[in-house]
Amino acid sequence: MLPPFDYFEHRRACQRKQTERANRIASLPSAYLTPISTQDRVVLEKPIEELVQDVHKGLLRPIDILRTYGKIAIRAHEKTNCLTEVMLPEAEEWAEHEVNLKGPLAGIPISLKDSIAVKDFDVSVGYSCNTGKPYAQDGIMVRILKDAGAVPYVKTNLPVTLLSFESTNDVWGRCTNPHNKKYSPGGSTGGEGALLAYGGGRIGIGSDVAGSVRAPAHFSGIYSLRCSTGRWPKMGMNTSMPGQEGIPSVFSPMARTLADLVYFSKSMISMKPWNYDHSVHPIEWRDDQERSAQEKGKFRVGVLRTDGVIDPAPACARALEQVVAALRAEGHEVVDVNPPSPYEALVIASTLLNSDGCKTFRSFFRTGEWDDPGAAQMNFYMNIPRPFKYIYYLWVKYVRRDDIWAGLIRNWHQKSAFEQWKWVAKREAYKARWHDWWQNKAKLDFMLTPPNATPAVPHDGMKDAVSSCGYTFLFNLLDYTCGIIPVTHVDKALDQLPPNFRFHDLNGVAQGAYKHYNADDMHGLPVTVQVVGQRLQEEKVLTIMTRIEEALDKHGGRYELLPIE
Repeated sequence: MLPPFDYFEHRRACQRKQTERANRIASLPSAYLTPISTQDRVVLEKPIEELVQDVHKGLLRPIDILRTYGKIAIRAHEKTNCLTEVMLPEAEEWAEHEVNLKGPLAGIPISLKDSIAVKDFDVSVGYSCNTGKPYAQDGIMVRILKDAGAVPYVKTNLPVTLLSFESTNDVWGRCTNPHNKKYSPGGSTGGEGALLAYGGGRIGIGSDVAGSVRAPAHFSGIYSLRCSTGRWPKMGMNTSMPGQEGIPSVFSPMARTLADLVYFSKSMISMKPWNYDHSVHPIEWRDDQERSAQEKGKFRVGVLRTDGVIDPAPACARALEQVVAALRAEGHEVVDVNPPSPYEALVIASTLLNSDGCKTFRSFFRTGEWDDPGAAQMNFYMNIPRPFKYIYYLWVKYVRRDDIWAGLIRNWHQKSAFEQWKWVAKREAYKARWHDWWQNKAKLDFMLTPPNATPAVPHDGMKDAVSSCGYTFLFNLLDYTCGIIPVTHVDKALDQLPPNFRFHDLNGVAQGAYKHYNADDMHGLPVTVQVVGQRLQEEKVLTIMTRIEEALDKHGGRYELLPIE
């Protein structure tokens, strides 16, 4: 139906999907709606490796694990609106008759970002135009999971456009943070963040083009790994930007605990995903890299205190320093670093990601469909006529004297193929400079950075903070492997802004982020750190994350997960 008449079709589609979800939940067997039992507690306390062993030995039935985590997932949804497609009845059938119960993930329920294709279910990606079109077969990702023995049981919420650290859309509604309902759980894989943080699952899969598995881990307080391109399967999904390869998106694992993240990652690689998906490099799990990182006595660690665009807020700086102190106490060499300009990466990456003029993600909207505030801001600036935009650029640069914001908007317009290729050349030259700096000047084993300048943003806060993604986006451009470790929580007694803080002295990007920083309101929200290796170093980064958590155990204490209620 053509605009504006498609508005009515949009409203009908949203109502249909939300009614369908509510009816599915209401019609679930009573096992999903009863209080948590003693047997449930036994299941909930076991890491997935132990659960798999119990399934292999016949000590646990997959359906019992499914019903335990399905029960908590429904509770998580009632609190946070984290679920989209509720697949529990089908999952029971899969657990009994379809999945490989001798596989490395035998009987383990796995949640999936809504963008992943499952047979007989829509892949809406938050757009109403994608509803009512169930997929005829499982996507490649789901085929691998079932062959490994995993049981997909729910799909999770995300933002329309997939270009936000929030997770709201008209089709499924707003997902909230399980720590504080006034805040975002992150995005674009925010539903996974909320579900896993609440305890409604142990492992899940998201995607990341600018921080979309790392921001939810940071906002919600879980663990995630941003894999390098080609290490994790990516086929069998839908997206808001098909064909966008300037900054490739990657699918990657998320987990409630680090042990589960490590085991899940290793299990997926053991399935030889390159035999299913042409985009995956044929790289086996490298035990030698894992062993080398385990055995090395003294690491050289680089600390990126600021990206030069937005200094981290007190809570994020404190979390970073807590990890630095723990590593120093273990005898590691920790040095502050000044790499090639992260701001330059932000300019290049944002230009390449939206070189189509924001047209692709806009093309899926129907009349009256709610738009993410951050994505709407990007589109607004993209569509200012270029003569007027140039005048605005001059005013920002020479009157406001804000070189940071001016540099971002200077080339913020649709690119021709000729222009796009020039920006790709800039990207590759920048990556080469970073590689040379890391290998020959800094000579690091790994880096530590904040994952974001602030903890979680309040709902609709991305309108102001849309460009506050440099700490994650940098490593999408570089295609480096990154992991997120929860460290602490915002403490209103420790994390206030200093008395000499001057908001109006900040550049425009930093103002957008700090507009929403309030230690009193944010008290109790999670704060994490980002662990960075070079490209295709998943084994090394996961092992280093384990050693960091062990150091925190000895010097300051491990992060406390939300209790499962």
